[in-house]
Amino acid sequence: MTLSTMDYQQKLAEKLTILNERGNGVLIRMNYIKKTCGDPKLRPSFLTDKATESAIKYINKKFPNIDVRGNIVSMQLPVCKHFYFSHLDHVYELLNTIDACQCLFDITINFDFTRNYLDLITTYTSVIITLSRIDDKKALVGMFNCAHEMTNGSSDPSYPRLGQMFLEYEHPWKKLTEEFGPHTRSVTAALMSLKIVYPRRNLPAEQWRSAQLLSLLSAPATMLDPACCETVACEYLSMEVIERWIIIGFLLCHSSLNTNQASLDLWKMALRSGLYLTLTRDEVLNIHKVSEDLFDNIKGYSKRVADIKECRDHVLLNCGAMHRERRQFLRVAMKELFNVLEDEPGLLGPKALFVFMALSFSRDEVLWLVRHSENMPKIKTPEDYIDNQMAELLFYMEKLRGLMKKHKHVLQRYHVQYLAQFDALVLNDTIQVLSIYVCPEEESVLMTSFVSTLSGLSVKQVDNKQEFDFRALRLDWLRLQAYTSVNKAPLPIKDYPDLAKVMNLIQFHTRMVDSVEEMLQETSEVSILCFYPRVFEKMFSQSSEEMTMKRYLMSFPSVCSLFSQCGHPLCPEEVSKKSLRLCVTFLEQIAKQTSNVVLEICAEQCNLNDQLLAKHCADTISAARHRKQKKPVPKKGEVQKEKPGAESIRKDRSVTTNVDKLHMTLTELCSTYSLCGDFIVFDHIVIPTEFLISHLETRLSELIVRMANYNQATQEIARPSDLLGGIKAYTASLHTLYSYISVDATRLVKSVLLQQTHPLDSQGNQTITTLYTNWYLESLLRQASSSVIVHCPTMHCFVNQTTDNEPSFRAEEFSDVSELQALAELIGPYGLKFLSENLMWHITSQVSELKKLAIENMDVLVQMRSNFDKPEEMAALRKRLTGGENVLKRMTIIGVILSFRSMAQDCLKDHCPYLVGPITCLRDCISPEADIKVTLSVFELASATGLTCDIDPALVAAISSMLSGNTKMISDEYKLSCLLLVYIAVSLPTLALDINSSYSRERGGHNNNIHCLATAINQLAAAMFTVQNKNIEQHLKEFLMIASSTLLQLGQNVERVEVKNRESIYLLLHMIVEESSFLSQDMLESCFPYALLRNAYREVYRTFVVTLG
Repeated sequence: MTLSTMDYQQKLAEKLTILNERGNGVLIRMNYIKKTCGDPKLRPSFLTDKATESAIKYINKKFPNIDVRGNIVSMQLPVCKHFYFSHLDHVYELLNTIDACQCLFDITINFDFTRNYLDLITTYTSVIITLSRIDDKKALVGMFNCAHEMTNGSSDPSYPRLGQMFLEYEHPWKKLTEEFGPHTRSVTAALMSLKIVYPRRNLPAEQWRSAQLLSLLSAPATMLDPACCETVACEYLSMEVIERWIIIGFLLCHSSLNTNQASLDLWKMALRSGLYLTLTRDEVLNIHKVSEDLFDNIKGYSKRVADIKECRDHVLLNCGAMHRERRQFLRVAMKELFNVLEDEPGLLGPKALFVFMALSFSRDEVLWLVRHSENMPKIKTPEDYIDNQMAELLFYMEKLRGLMKKHKHVLQRYHVQYLAQFDALVLNDTIQVLSIYVCPEEESVLMTSFVSTLSGLSVKQVDNKQEFDFRALRLDWLRLQAYTSVNKAPLPIKDYPDLAKVMNLIQFHTRMVDSVEEMLQETSEVSILCFYPRVFEKMFSQSSEEMTMKRYLMSFPSVCSLFSQCGHPLCPEEVSKKSLRLCVTFLEQIAKQTSNVVLEICAEQCNLNDQLLAKHCADTISAARHRKQKKPVPKKGEVQKEKPGAESIRKDRSVTTNVDKLHMTLTELCSTYSLCGDFIVFDHIVIPTEFLISHLETRLSELIVRMANYNQATQEIARPSDLLGGIKAYTASLHTLYSYISVDATRLVKSVLLQQTHPLDSQGNQTITTLYTNWYLESLLRQASSSVIVHCPTMHCFVNQTTDNEPSFRAEEFSDVSELQALAELIGPYGLKFLSENLMWHITSQVSELKKLAIENMDVLVQMRSNFDKPEEMAALRKRLTGGENVLKRMTIIGVILSFRSMAQDCLKDHCPYLVGPITCLRDCISPEADIKVTLSVFELASATGLTCDIDPALVAAISSMLSGNTKMISDEYKLSCLLLVYIAVSLPTLALDINSSYSRERGGHNNNIHCLATAINQLAAAMFTVQNKNIEQHLKEFLMIASSTLLQLGQNVERVEVKNRESIYLLLHMIVEESSFLSQDMLESCFPYALLRNAYREVYRTFVVTLG
């Protein structure tokens, strides 16, 4: 068997690929174990359980020689199973094989082979270092082996080797340097191939700027030329990866540092790049400290220790400023690059390399700042490690990513043609040259397949949206690199660099066709921010404080959508949904800032609107009346009041008002929502504008309640019309939000106002419906019950009585038609229904008390009902009757409540005018013979529209809720209802004793609100007899006869005290008939002479003084 055949069988390319992937998974799993064991909240219970404490101490003490029969607590095997691994032996075996093959490593030639080799070394080292940092590793592995032995009867086969490795790697760097001694030649050769790439990549911003790096406009003539170079893959290679290779590589194989000046220069350049390198996630390596500690213990390395200290001082002095300047340059360059490519997306084809370079450079700077901000050294210029403009850099990274995804077909069309019509031809020519010399069969087959694959490509495949997959081609190229890199290969790749250059370029072009998203993830992946939440939140906070950065803030939550890509199948639970919480936090903060500015603008507009109210024009009217008089000279220091509109007068455009600043801020904040309409974070579709709407909804609800100015202690509240004016001003301002951002302001306002019509909003807070309901019940109606406030039918409102004390509010300012219309518009039908339900609760409370009084006087009332036409017996029975005044007082309260409810219900007619006509016709079509359920249903509909009905359905429901289903109970209730009407009728004459029972022509009612008895008697009787399914008209007629009889007896009493307000009480009887739908004037005249009514009206109107002029 020949040497080359043995090399083919080694499968170096396949092993490197598999072990690197596996190694990354093991490293991530190790880090997760470390974090889990180190966090008290996540620490496994078996490590904290008291029952296993002694076992853990025993394992740590005896490890790895543990006697399972002694001092071990029984446990289940799956507890520790996922903490166990075996991987490192395969890596070491492969490294030995590569050394045996004496492979060539040159990043500029066999890029993939060299990269995989260096990645394998750094991953292997990172696993060992991370393992050494797990404090509980012995306990975990020891407990697992004990559990395995107790379950299976034997120890795990891999345990002895693993236990021995733990002991050997107690001091990991010392052991690793011994281990990698035989590999020095290969590692050093691979690292030295970076001496061309790394210095070219590690340039200060000044040189980038002078070379006009990433600029498409610097050379317009070459704008359409494809951007390519001999080391294309090295141009977007991560700087952190290169530095990790150099630092870790020379730590493991440090002998060349003393013998090779080029190695020393490369190592020192990497040491000057920063203080920390990432092992994995947020696990970092303090490169200077580790290097110094290692070389301190090696004889002859004192100069290297001095070099380390010198490099650390250089980093502390210069590195922060250098990276700050790089970020500043990249912000400008990325913005220019995006603007050009957005305007001319066709340039993405030839200039795709520029995009990946820009993304890679930006990613490197973000990661450098993140790991150094978290571990910031003590320096004189800490501001170099703080970037309050990070939002802009992340924003343009996201924009370029989005642009590449959006115009993916442009990239495919361009590069498919490039591959088929150029790359395939060049490769074919190269192969022809090779065929002149020796070309082994295996390599020849691979290269021929390359040409065949590329030649078969066409643009039609792109137009037909055919899926491309060149992974096999790229893997074959990696195999070819492995075959041609071994010592004494029949086709040594170092002798044919043109082949390497062509294939490296072809590899890049194929990735532009089938794996653009993978390339974007490779060059712009900043998911490490997920593991630095404190730094990430601090960056957001700093950027949000800058006015110019507000338009870029959406990049922070957008970056969170990338975090799900950093997971690994070996540790799926590692990347939890904390990134979703971060995303929500950022969106909440952006929405909060935006909603604050929006509502501040609304408040300013509300203040301007308030200045136009009629109540503020008194001064202007006064000045107009006296304009002919000489205007007095204003006193010194007195500021003249500005007229509305003065804020719009500008003498200098450069002078900005507070409103101007708010609009500028709003423009910046709304611009950030243009980054993306939605994105996905861990299977959650996130829509940023919904957060804004949600915040505005919550804040607007709070503001509306605050604008009501309700004070429970002093019972103060804003007038409904004032609140409605303020809400309209806010609504008008919110609708201007369309000019800034595409949000449904109409939906927002409707949602908020609809919530305000319910007792509680979506957050469970009180609404204006609850506030106004409480205020009208506790303030206005409570004072109306005690006659401090009087219902005024003439003006359709409540008014204050004239008293010595100053009223706390003017009742007419809260109860006239315009205010109740404003109230109806504010709280709507739902709110008025809630108000009505609370009013009905108070009415049912009064009805319960009335029934108690009727029961106490039942015997007397029964006799009075049968003897109402016998004056002598009635006079005797009246003396036995108690509580007559109390009955009338409670009925008056019911009347006041029902009068207020009727006034409020009337305002609903304007709520839906187009429905009033049809519903009115439906109500009028109801006949008395119709089913009572149908009647009540129609009346309920009519009441909700603001129409008056013969029977109040709400009152019927309230009365009905007081009854049980017992038939005997319903019979007793009917008897009580009849007697209650009798009670009221025979008590009416007592009203004449009250001096406040006088009728006021000006108000159209009595001064003690007894005119509300008419409403109370009619509606309460109709409701009670409807519930009991009795004839309403018959019982009201009986009430009218008894009331007429008792009032006629007033004229027979000679005591003037009693008959002082007799005429006013007569009018009450007339009001009862007028308001009733079941009584008529003919019924009244049949039992009460009309002459008495006429005389009563003449008497009460004669005392009224009419003033004209």
